[in-house]
Amino acid sequence: MTPYNIDHVAIAVDDLDEAIERHRQLFGAEPLWREVVADQGVEEAMIPIGGSFVQLLAPLSGDTPVGRFLTKYGEGLHHIAYAVPDIAAALQDLRGEGARLIDETARTGGRGAKIAFVHPAAFAGTLIELVELPDE
Repeated sequence: MTPYNIDHVAIAVDDLDEAIERHRQLFGAEPLWREVVADQGVEEAMIPIGGSFVQLLAPLSGDTPVGRFLTKYGEGLHHIAYAVPDIAAALQDLRGEGARLIDETARTGGRGAKIAFVHPAAFAGTLIELVELPDE
């Protein structure tokens, strides 16, 4: 499995509106997408930076993965997402390498992409997301 790009770097934030405005002030960058992903318990904004994105993530409640992350660690880097051409094949390859997976199969994420998470124990304590973008 070879990722072809870094799709995004995700930053967990308490207040999405405030984070978007601060990012706008500091870097002059505007979100291209903003949406609620209810089954993941987040509202997200995707801000283009070069060929990738910064994803700002705010929890819909404290009892969500991002909500618990914020309670435990505070705002900051949440995960790195790799773009892959075939998420099912990528998961199969990772499983074959013995990587611990959070998602055994892909699910739908923001932008209508297929996504799956790899447990931080698989690589250097870092949560990795795999992203297969929908055909345009």
